[in-house]
Amino acid sequence: MSLPHLGTATLDSLDSPEVTLPAYDRSRVTPGIVHIGVGGFHRAHQARYLDDLMNTGQALDFGIVGMGVMPSDSRMRDALASQDYLYTLVEKAPSGKQHARVIGSIIDYVFAPEDPRAAVARLVDPAIRIVSLTVTEGGYALDTNPHVAADVAALRAGNTEELRTFFGLITAALMEHRRRENTPFTIMSCDNIQGNGEMAREMFLRFAAQVDEDLADWIKQRVAFPNSMVDRITPETTEADHAEVAERYGYTDAWPVVCEDFTQWVLEDSFSAERPAYEEAGVQVVADVVPYELMKLRLLNASHQGLCYFGYLAGHRLVHDVVRDEAFSRFLLAYMEQEATPSLRPLPGVDLEAYRHRLIARFGNEAVKDTVARLCAESSDRIPKWLIPVIRENLAAGRPVELSAAIVASWARYAEGTDEQGQPITVVDRLAEPLQEHAAKNREDILAFLRYSEVFGDLIDQPAFTEPYAATLRSLHERGAQATVEAL
Repeated sequence: MSLPHLGTATLDSLDSPEVTLPAYDRSRVTPGIVHIGVGGFHRAHQARYLDDLMNTGQALDFGIVGMGVMPSDSRMRDALASQDYLYTLVEKAPSGKQHARVIGSIIDYVFAPEDPRAAVARLVDPAIRIVSLTVTEGGYALDTNPHVAADVAALRAGNTEELRTFFGLITAALMEHRRRENTPFTIMSCDNIQGNGEMAREMFLRFAAQVDEDLADWIKQRVAFPNSMVDRITPETTEADHAEVAERYGYTDAWPVVCEDFTQWVLEDSFSAERPAYEEAGVQVVADVVPYELMKLRLLNASHQGLCYFGYLAGHRLVHDVVRDEAFSRFLLAYMEQEATPSLRPLPGVDLEAYRHRLIARFGNEAVKDTVARLCAESSDRIPKWLIPVIRENLAAGRPVELSAAIVASWARYAEGTDEQGQPITVVDRLAEPLQEHAAKNREDILAFLRYSEVFGDLIDQPAFTEPYAATLRSLHERGAQATVEAL
């Protein structure tokens, strides 16, 4: 007997008491947000907060319309469309307990490559008051996106039929809002970047200025780009996750999401138009996000980099296995306490010692099954934003950087492309080729990796950094990751 597939028609017939269903009438939900970059994290985080609000009868006019810009996004479009944009979110605690719920806050999906003009029309809809983004750290890099110049030329010519980037699509919509003298939407970045709103603002203004300087001035004056800090460990969905939903809950889901039970969202209260009452769903809506951003990026995200390369080289493939080794957990706590925490801004009312230990517990959540390989990916976007600022601030203040330097050295060893058993490592990074070219020279030139100035700038000229870096890299070559971490 085949199991029912998740969808509006089967929602009421799902017979598992373990699954919480939407408490609101989804037929009453109307669009208010377009989200670009619908993946696991967005569905575990921002969409979940909005679902919480909708379950109280609020924000029913802020339904989410997903938008895919990359050709690969057709998979998400098809999966969600097959079940009326519903999906299962499974939240797993370190204790092994888990809670499943069906999220209903996403109500439509637009696949922009199929019809860019229709995508722009959806963004121009006056009902859309927020355009939110999870496009990864590298998504904001205008200079390395091969489609930016074509989109600029198309917009100068008044052509929206062949737009390829989210910069082009959103800017086209803003051009139309300006022409109509409408109130523009807020652009809300939810990516793991310090000052993500400021970054988005800078990149959109740069893009718009290439199209029309007056347009850029209008955006500068009229469009809000709130900063935010987002936090929830959400690994990629596996076949085992699909199977567990079917076996445990009695129905199939084309693309469920599994995440930890912890979640946090700190959001700057700066919007161009209306917004949902996010604070009533547990979001910390504040005047200044920066201290919270730094806490999360430099403690959690940088610590992820601190465990992943060492952990992979030591033979670990799951994150919880890494931190269950006392040497690794002590190393991470030492980095957080001695080097990351001194670089933070004042956080009144936050117990940083408790936060650091909570992070270790979260990393050790076996139920989440987060992979070390996921954390090792796209390091050239992550290390410069999460760890190198800690190094630079500590160097400027005369504080120690030995443990931060060790993390960079572990990346250099990982980028050599073979593990300690001689097995190949697949380096997943947009700059994989030049990174591996530099790393290949590590043994003949201990500072070869640091000579990639596009990533490291002038760090190679800082002996307080290069000396512990070189010592760790030599130890990794001679003694291996486990012994090196134990010594550190």
